[in-house]
Amino acid sequence: MVTLLLIIIYLAFIGLGLPDALLGSAWSIMKLDIGATTEMAGYISLTVSFCTVVSSLFASRLLHRFGTGKVTLFSILSTTIALFGFSFTNEFLFFILLAIPLGLGAGSVDAALSNYVALHFKARHMSWLHCFWGIGAMTGPIVMSFSLDNGNNWRMGYLTIGIVLTIIAIILLGSLSLWKIFENGKIEEGGEKTLISNREALRIRGVKMSMVSMLCYNGSETAAGLWMASFFIESKGISPGTAAAFSSLFYIGIIIGRIFSGFLSTNLSSKSLIRYGGLVGCVGLLILILPVPSWVAAGALLIVGLGGAPIYPSIVHATPERFGEKASSSVIGLEMASAYTGSTLIPLLMGFIASQFGMFMVPIILLLLFSIMFVSSEMVNRVYKHKLV
Repeated sequence: MVTLLLIIIYLAFIGLGLPDALLGSAWSIMKLDIGATTEMAGYISLTVSFCTVVSSLFASRLLHRFGTGKVTLFSILSTTIALFGFSFTNEFLFFILLAIPLGLGAGSVDAALSNYVALHFKARHMSWLHCFWGIGAMTGPIVMSFSLDNGNNWRMGYLTIGIVLTIIAIILLGSLSLWKIFENGKIEEGGEKTLISNREALRIRGVKMSMVSMLCYNGSETAAGLWMASFFIESKGISPGTAAAFSSLFYIGIIIGRIFSGFLSTNLSSKSLIRYGGLVGCVGLLILILPVPSWVAAGALLIVGLGGAPIYPSIVHATPERFGEKASSSVIGLEMASAYTGSTLIPLLMGFIASQFGMFMVPIILLLLFSIMFVSSEMVNRVYKHKLV
């Protein structure tokens, strides 16, 4: 039964990743159909990001009251409703309104499942969990690409993903009893234990530094995905098609890295995976900064993805051991909120700096972010040096 539950959790995380890149994949066609301009996609994206942050901050209260299974189910349903709405509406205002449940669903399910796996499963499952998110994030654009290639029908792309999420929601509904396997004495399912508020969690030593680590890593991951193709075009002088192919190596590195870090976690602690991953990522970024040929730079970007792969899941999985199981849902909610804040603001800031000084600044800024992440993570390790050895 535990194995079946774990498979369902993986499936839910694929569902979490499916909608993430749909808007960017379809916007060039969508904007023509609904009479929008290019920059209006940013308004939708910012609305989703803001609601995701809000949802993450309230996740601990929702988990305390309703339990992980129900929160996950309602989050997936919220996302499904938003995607079905996207497939039918013609008004930009409705896209903004539908972005609200899309963001609220994403933040809750991420925090809920991450906390559940951190409490009840081994570190390798956390790495593989976020690997499945990457599979979902890659699959969404493939589905949209197929729909666009067959009549420019972006609505069918959203509708298809909505149907897939509906199937996942039905599976979650039928599995609600499975989530009670770890119910007795656990915080997120039982209401008898006192909830640690976000304010109380912030006062725990090391939590703020852990939030900084998440902000810097997630911001750098999103910014790399957004700006590395432009870096290759401007700084390496290659074609847009080749640049797009090279930039995909970053995500390939993340997926491969999370598969292997899951196996490595049997011999290495979360602390070690974060430390070594950060150092490997910094090496890759140092190579990117140097005046190397484009194919060497592409290999370096793959190294950055491999290095960054274990950082996010390892920080989350280390949370209950570092800060206590009682506070884990609140701390993970704060970490998720910080991560989504980073993924919203850092790409915008990086784009502004690169537009002023040139795209060569992209790997320099990424190296700075990785360095801050590394230092803040080591500061948390010093506070809890007796743990995660």
